[in-house]
Amino acid sequence: MSENPLRFVTFLAPSIKPLYQFIADYVGRQLGIATELSVGGNYSRATDGSMDVGFICGLPYVLLTRENPASMYPVAAPVLQGDRYRDHPIYFSDVIVKRDSSFNNFEALRGRRWAFNEPLSQSGYGIVRQKLIEMGETDGFFGEVIESGYHQRSIRLVQTGEVDASAIDTQVLEVAMCKHPRLQEKIRVIDALGPSTIQPVVASGSLPASLRADLAAVLQQMGDDPAARPALDQGLVRRFEAVDEGSYSDIREMVRTAEALDFTDIR
Repeated sequence: MSENPLRFVTFLAPSIKPLYQFIADYVGRQLGIATELSVGGNYSRATDGSMDVGFICGLPYVLLTRENPASMYPVAAPVLQGDRYRDHPIYFSDVIVKRDSSFNNFEALRGRRWAFNEPLSQSGYGIVRQKLIEMGETDGFFGEVIESGYHQRSIRLVQTGEVDASAIDTQVLEVAMCKHPRLQEKIRVIDALGPSTIQPVVASGSLPASLRADLAAVLQQMGDDPAARPALDQGLVRRFEAVDEGSYSDIREMVRTAEALDFTDIR
């Protein structure tokens, strides 16, 4: 084992952390090196030298690499289970409301209370901003906008009626539905935004190119390993696929469009 562990950092939903922990451990076993996983308190950890490998949302990846593309490299991304993903590394944002509410489409949410997880989330914020742009609604569509901190809290706020709706990462929502089947009795989906290219696993630019290649190879073969299937299935992951910076051109274009319209804040 290497003396210094390979430092994995997750910036993604806490409910999927067991999968990220498994991946960090699995990579260590396959490569014969020590690994550790920690939770990124803020995105500065992605570029301050304390991260070797990161699980990060596509939106902050795009923003953090604009000035220095070589600061991190996407090496793989999950392909989720389910026909809607078309065997591609994409995901959606399901717009949820309380089951007994009267809302049946996104347009009905004008003037209503909205929750988002955090402003550097593609699934909770970036794709919502894009939807509003496409609707021509760039001047205060919602009545009240609340930052919840993470998707699971947004789900709870909708359940309790504290907000009317929220856009939830479909992997997070589907995992929650599997763990808590009665959740389907409390909320319903009225729209699906996207797809967006799903969150990449990124390797720091400071890692040797050979180690980045080894990491990518381990991730891409993991789906065929019977020993990895239980953990992947729990996270609803079919396999990991190679991605590169060009894979995130969809999110990059959404950012450019929003900035050109001076519409960066949905509040």
